[in-house]
Amino acid sequence: MMADVGRTLVFLGLVLVVVGGMLWVGGAIGGKIPFPGRLPGDIHVERGNWSFYFPLATSVLLSIVLTLILSFLSRR
Repeated sequence: MMADVGRTLVFLGLVLVVVGGMLWVGGAIGGKIPFPGRLPGDIHVERGNWSFYFPLATSVLLSIVLTLILSFLSRR
């Protein structure tokens, strides 16, 4: 039981390191990586003083990635 919790925490830590590294490198190269929030399929509408943003494609991509990660973790 404790070994499973430890393995899960290490895996989540590695995921955080990878995501943090991607964001760090993305900021260093001027934000040219289209993730997060600037994918084709994200809805962005601006009209005068009003702005609406709905990250549809980003939400779908995150859902797929999280589903794959959780299905990988649930296998025994």
